[in-house]
Amino acid sequence: MLRATRRLRIRHTTRYAYDAPIQRSLHRLHLRPVDDWQQNLLSYQLTVKPQSSVIEYEDVFGNRTQRFEVNEPYMALEVTAESLVEVLDTDPFGFARLPIKPPTWPLVWMPSERTMLAPYLNPPELPDTQLRDIYDYAMEFVTRNHGDLMETLFAINLAFLHDFKYVPGCTDLGTTAYQVFVNKAGVCQDFTNLFITMARLLGVPARYVCGYIHTGNSGASRTGSDATHAWIQLYIPNIGWKGFDPTNGVLPRTDHVRVAHGRNFRDATPMSGTLYGKANETLTVDVEVTDALQATHSSVLQAT
Repeated sequence: MLRATRRLRIRHTTRYAYDAPIQRSLHRLHLRPVDDWQQNLLSYQLTVKPQSSVIEYEDVFGNRTQRFEVNEPYMALEVTAESLVEVLDTDPFGFARLPIKPPTWPLVWMPSERTMLAPYLNPPELPDTQLRDIYDYAMEFVTRNHGDLMETLFAINLAFLHDFKYVPGCTDLGTTAYQVFVNKAGVCQDFTNLFITMARLLGVPARYVCGYIHTGNSGASRTGSDATHAWIQLYIPNIGWKGFDPTNGVLPRTDHVRVAHGRNFRDATPMSGTLYGKANETLTVDVEVTDALQATHSSVLQAT
């Protein structure tokens, strides 16, 4: 049976400007969308100014990663990635119809599984008192849902939508999961970090996913506009890695495009680097995610 698909066109431009020359720099990119059984990468083009030689490889997490160096002084750097992705529509609740025993609490991992999943089972390094508070909060969901694993995870995913405020600019990369828990406010990265911490404390492997979300620029989703987006994947026995978007309280379907995943944001960040030179930096990021089929249909209507 043919599966419904959606084609999304993505343009992601990152611009750096400096008030003094940067002598040289090295950069790592996670901008190439995943190409697998859930989404097909139909085209991808990377443009770097000043022009540089780009090397592509697979990192330890299985992400398609790119690397380049700029070996001459510069005061501006621009990186643009353009992608066309076909997202296959998969029923996020389809696992419920599988002829398997539903996973129950607590989860038990065989030694070989625990070895492979270890990077996704260790919570971030926080004081024990803070981790205990987060664990107690997570256990409230377990108790209310009578120990049902999936119902607990669904409830936590919805809690971020209802009980936390989406407030752009109220946090930064140094904000901890505990600070988000206490303040009940943040953005997609913060909700993802807290959900990861809760899941790992409950013995559920969790990994950070970085990618894009199509919003239609209508403000219907809490991200509010096209941007890079973060969500979580949890490893469920006999089901595998399953996505949860706590920012919007949904399970990813055809609005989400996966690019990279890892233990945390640093493993999957779209762009990172090392600069040799001292200068003040100005950063601007422009992301546009459009429905390619709707755009084509609109162009045909205008032409007629």
